[in-house]
Amino acid sequence: MNKNDCVIRLEQKNEYREVENLVREAFWNVYRPGCSEHYVIHVLRDDPAFVQELDFVMERNGELIGQNMFMKTVIEADDGRVIPVLTMGPIGITPERKRQGYGKKLLDASLERATEQGFGAVLFEGNIGFYGKSGFDFASKFGIRYHDLPEDADASFFLCKELIPGYLNGITGVYQTPQGYYVEDSDVEAFDQGFPAKVKQKLPGQLF
Repeated sequence: MNKNDCVIRLEQKNEYREVENLVREAFWNVYRPGCSEHYVIHVLRDDPAFVQELDFVMERNGELIGQNMFMKTVIEADDGRVIPVLTMGPIGITPERKRQGYGKKLLDASLERATEQGFGAVLFEGNIGFYGKSGFDFASKFGIRYHDLPEDADASFFLCKELIPGYLNGITGVYQTPQGYYVEDSDVEAFDQGFPAKVKQKLPGQLF
């Protein structure tokens, strides 16, 4: 990958449908037959927790090839405090550009912008094998628990990165996922009807 062959910028409203289709292509049959991520971003843009100044697309030779977005949320600390943090995603790269370094470039640039804007930490669900290369670690190492997850359950999917060093020092508590991420399957199906038909497949490794 030529690191100078792409531009990372804010998403524009007239690109919303194109970006939703990009996300649909990026996630189709990855975690489940079909996907819901394109509807999730459609809903999140109207959520009060949506951070418009951290809503990014990646463009290469005039073509949109990636996107990432952030939402405000909180950690409900065990001592009663409410700690503002960010969550991230969906973050996606078009299938033909995956595994070429574009995803990490988009991720790192997005995190840099979030840091510049003074946010303290990012917590979200992801694969440590990829996100660990950009400074994420298991949230459990920071004393942060995933909401509604039993204590003996595997929480290796739940990751954290401090943007301000020491931001989470002395804090233990429970992370809350913004409600906008929870969508109904029936709403996803209805929304998906507006896109070109694609075949849903049940594949090895899918989570749902």
